[in-house]
Amino acid sequence: MSRPVSIPDHLLPADGRFGSGPSKVREDQVGALARAGRGLLGTSHRQAPVKDAVGRIREGLGDFLQLPEGYEILLGMGGATAFWDSAAFGLVREKAQHAAFGEFGAKFASVTDGAPFLAPSTIRTAEPGTRTQVLAEEGVDVYAWPQNETSTGVMAPVRRPDGVERAVPGSRGPLVVVDATSAAGGAAVDLQETDVYYFSPQKNFASDGGLWFGAFSPAAIERIEEISASGRWIPDFLSLHSALENSRKNQTYNTPGLAGLVMLDDQVRWLNEQGGMAWAAARTKDSSDRVYTWAEASDLATPFVTRPEDRSTVVTTVDFHDDVDAAAISAALRAHGVVDVEPYRKLGRNQLRIATFTAVEPDDVSALLACIDVVAEQL
Repeated sequence: MSRPVSIPDHLLPADGRFGSGPSKVREDQVGALARAGRGLLGTSHRQAPVKDAVGRIREGLGDFLQLPEGYEILLGMGGATAFWDSAAFGLVREKAQHAAFGEFGAKFASVTDGAPFLAPSTIRTAEPGTRTQVLAEEGVDVYAWPQNETSTGVMAPVRRPDGVERAVPGSRGPLVVVDATSAAGGAAVDLQETDVYYFSPQKNFASDGGLWFGAFSPAAIERIEEISASGRWIPDFLSLHSALENSRKNQTYNTPGLAGLVMLDDQVRWLNEQGGMAWAAARTKDSSDRVYTWAEASDLATPFVTRPEDRSTVVTTVDFHDDVDAAAISAALRAHGVVDVEPYRKLGRNQLRIATFTAVEPDDVSALLACIDVVAEQL
């Protein structure tokens, strides 16, 4: 019988949560729930205390994202998965083109491609661990891709496709719609390169799922109003026009999870106090660089994403050699309170996936890597 794996206590991270979502929640965010107390939790989301919190979040996100003139922060129910349906109903006029280089980019592509009121989508795909990009195409009115593919640890630039001019109100030009669910809050972005930059708050923003947020350009807002007035049937729950009207009132169409709003409010405040987007991007790069440097020097593993310029700074993926059992490593780590480093379930690789979101301490990442070495040696 093999001996159980042992990791000395002094090597363990101070916090062992490295999940790619839901992510580590800071203690101060949990404390914010207690501080909210009777003044917020258990009250109406259409009354001042909750609306004030939503207003602070929208303003704080605008500050963090360096919101350009005329852009607005909108929010709605259902997370990014629901937003894909909302975008198909309320942003795509006739045809979308997608760059799909992982599970989540492909899921959004399948939504617009399957919508019976839209033309079939153009879907440009790439093998897991690599990426592709959208290309200018006649008849396309939405170009979409993820900034960070959570399933594989591939990151893509956020910039308008070559040959596609920036959409402005009245131009009927194509929109650029970027899924930033696991990137926003931990990676830099120039919103002038996008028309919709949307995300769920359970990654770098360390809150609960169930909501989506997005920065919308004036052209995107015009598109929402245009399609809403076109006679297209749109379910109320998925209506971006409804989200626009309610967001401007600092509320949602139906009741949100208030605990998630409280934690998000605290995280956005914390990020801005630390130094905003530049600070967050530098912190995640520090953490992710530690993973990639370790993997490149290791006799056990190698970065899954081979091109350094494509490697994510917020979700790192590391392949292990065939004679090393990554599942056994993750099981031993979990037994010691170091959790959620398993690979994306559908990828099926001998791999670990380590989130380096802003709430994760870089020194905890280094401690994790030391623990992996210790476990692998014993196995």
